[in-house]
Amino acid sequence: MDPNTSGALEGQIRDLTVRVYQLEQALRTHGISLTPDTVPTPNIPPAPQRPPLPVQAIPQNPSPLSSPIAPNPPIAPPQFAFEETVQPEPGQSLENRIASQWFNRIGILALLIGMAWFLKLAIDNHWIGPLGRVLVGLVSGIAIIAWSERFQHRGFPAFGYSLKAVGSGILYLSLWAAFSLYALIPVSAAFAAMILVTAFNTFLAWIQDAELLALYAIAGGLSTPLLLSTSGNHEVTLLTYLLMLDLAVLVLAILRPWSRLLFAAFCGTAVFFGGWWTEFYSDPQLVRTTLFLTCFFLIFALTPRLVRVDISDGRPASIWDNLALVILPIANAALAFLAYYKLFDSLSHEWAGAFLAVAFAAFYLLLIQLPDGGILRPGSSLVTSLHVTLAVVFLTIAIPLKTKGRWLTIGWLAEGAAIYWLGVKQRSSMLRALALICLFLGLSALLTVNPPASASPIFNARFGTYLFAIAAFAFIGWISKTSESIENPNGLTAACVLIVNSLILIALSMEIHYYWWPAASFRRYAYNYSNNLIYAQFSYSALFMLFGAALLAVGFWQRSAFIRWQGLVLLAVAIGKVFLADISQLNQGYRILSFFGLGALLLAVSYIYQRDLLHLRDSARHPQ
Repeated sequence: MDPNTSGALEGQIRDLTVRVYQLEQALRTHGISLTPDTVPTPNIPPAPQRPPLPVQAIPQNPSPLSSPIAPNPPIAPPQFAFEETVQPEPGQSLENRIASQWFNRIGILALLIGMAWFLKLAIDNHWIGPLGRVLVGLVSGIAIIAWSERFQHRGFPAFGYSLKAVGSGILYLSLWAAFSLYALIPVSAAFAAMILVTAFNTFLAWIQDAELLALYAIAGGLSTPLLLSTSGNHEVTLLTYLLMLDLAVLVLAILRPWSRLLFAAFCGTAVFFGGWWTEFYSDPQLVRTTLFLTCFFLIFALTPRLVRVDISDGRPASIWDNLALVILPIANAALAFLAYYKLFDSLSHEWAGAFLAVAFAAFYLLLIQLPDGGILRPGSSLVTSLHVTLAVVFLTIAIPLKTKGRWLTIGWLAEGAAIYWLGVKQRSSMLRALALICLFLGLSALLTVNPPASASPIFNARFGTYLFAIAAFAFIGWISKTSESIENPNGLTAACVLIVNSLILIALSMEIHYYWWPAASFRRYAYNYSNNLIYAQFSYSALFMLFGAALLAVGFWQRSAFIRWQGLVLLAVAIGKVFLADISQLNQGYRILSFFGLGALLLAVSYIYQRDLLHLRDSARHPQ
């Protein structure tokens, strides 16, 4: 017996069970009945010998174990339960998949096409009248569904479900022909009959615990509006029907772990709602359409807290569970927001978009606070992270919808700093990642869309916006350095230090630029071009030298090689500018000042490094 081979072990157990059963049957034929009172139970550790059977239970005939059992008819082995419930191995061969699955689906399609061609042939040759044609289709569909139960009970569920799909398709087509082709029944009767077919298939799926059959039922339910379309605007009828279908799917997903039904229902609802909107929507239908849209949105927004999904180790078990818990809520939120925005945009309210985004963010934050109990399942970490992410995204969207210019920058930076602080407090890496995205958006807006301010130096809105950005990134760097919940804070802290120093340099450079070349004084700028150029170039050189020296001083004070390197790089830029630009552009007086200032600064720095006044070599040899 190989313990590592599960198939061999199960086979040996099955053979032993059959042999024991045959021995018991043989003993019964000779008058020996093995009851719990007569069957001995050996005590292996203390007594190696087995106690004999009771004497009165042994007949005078020879033992069945010592003589063959030829006269007795062969006894068929019993059918044990585990033999019927053995599932096929998950790793099926390509041949098995082609023959059992692909051929099955192609066969369904072939039967439907054949039935359609047969009906066409019968119509063309006038073999049967319109009523007879419809009756033949209805009887055939019902017969195929009834016939499928025979395969269902004989252990071929997949084939039985396929036959049910064929029969249901024939019923739908027959009802469609009765209404559309022959006008034998009104649209209301055909609609009610198709709903009955869908409900019957759903009921069968429920009692047989068959997700595949439920999926066929949903497909049939979604095909009903297409088959009965009259090219008219029936908003209430269509959207009410879709709402009832979605509620039925949600109930099934609550009671059964059938997550793929939700995705199918959502896709069908989105397609039908979008198609109706494109063709028939108008402003007088605003209130009614908003009500239906809200119902659809709430159904699929609450899905992650309602459905039965197998989650192990915080992750869904299958791709359909991922779709139900992640992709479907995101798609629902995005499409609903776009639909609401389009509805309110038609009213020409400037505030509608921003307040709508804030309302969506508040809704998803409220979902996190919903208590467990009743039909609401406990919110997993995945669902909570999803709702927090959606809330942050909508808050981020709200800022550009309501604000412009520097307030857009300030809004994104403030949101990023607040979310990062919350992420550190909650020990949530996801919140910290979202905060960094907001900060990146704010930094991009600061460098691109932040409008220039007036010519007044320092005391202007532009410089104030840069100061806010500098404070925000300094705050992030300080939290990263002092927090104990961040795994590797050095990288983010260094990035924040570099961004802060770069923003200081950019902000001061812009102040120099707009002071000497204000946009509103073009005539004075053109007239004093040479003088302004000299003043500006000298100011740039002085800024690079002073700021580089300041960075070196801070690096010496904090004993930070990273900051000192930034100062050295900035001094190198100042050296290149003095020797390449200032020689040709500055007059003799400013040129002398530039070289004297640069030379004195470089000598001072060189002296500090050569004498090692701050003991940098000792710290390099003996790092703490």
